[in-house]
Amino acid sequence: MPPVSPNIRTQASYHKSTLTELCRSCYSTHLKARSATYVTSAPNEAGYPPEELPEYAFAGRSNVGKSSLINTLVGVPKLARASNTPGRTRLLNWFEVEPQKGPKLNFVDLPGFGYARVPREMRDAWRPMVESYLTKRETLKLVFILIDARRGAQEEEAELLDWLIECDLPVCIVMTKADKLGKSKRKPAALKIKRELGLPRPPIMTSAETSEGLADLWRVIHAVL
Repeated sequence: MPPVSPNIRTQASYHKSTLTELCRSCYSTHLKARSATYVTSAPNEAGYPPEELPEYAFAGRSNVGKSSLINTLVGVPKLARASNTPGRTRLLNWFEVEPQKGPKLNFVDLPGFGYARVPREMRDAWRPMVESYLTKRETLKLVFILIDARRGAQEEEAELLDWLIECDLPVCIVMTKADKLGKSKRKPAALKIKRELGLPRPPIMTSAETSEGLADLWRVIHAVL
């Protein structure tokens, strides 16, 4: 594994870093990007785009709503393809994003994990593909681990979080589909994930339907640029 830059190492994980304090000093951000375009898809390092822009990776189960969250975060419908069949995202997908303020950056949609209907051989192939990207990409600034608010953290999310921390990679835990829970159930669900993953604070709660939490995500993104 190539050395992690000092800037990333000091912000090694959301629950062990000072991201919250950094966010307080960030400027006010808008909920949508100025522009966002598809760049490329690749299964391995040979197809990766040049390491020119800071990158933010989105990881999670196959039906967690990664594509929907990315589309809503940048304000471009159908930028990232959301399939009705979980497990269809088989490549790493890059999107170039120009925020309302600040430099351009890349969002990277990682293949989903944990879906039983996908052939085992395919699932086994995804792990080295994703791990290779996460450990070798020097422009990687942050990994968002997305967790369905209705399901809570499961073994796969806990293992991924532990592995990222061992690799000294920065990570932020995000709850998706908050709108699917009644308001009285949201805080208990967030506290449960906090407890299950051993976080000192609850994860960021988001909804692609209502845009809840998107401003918080943008603040985190700008905090680690």
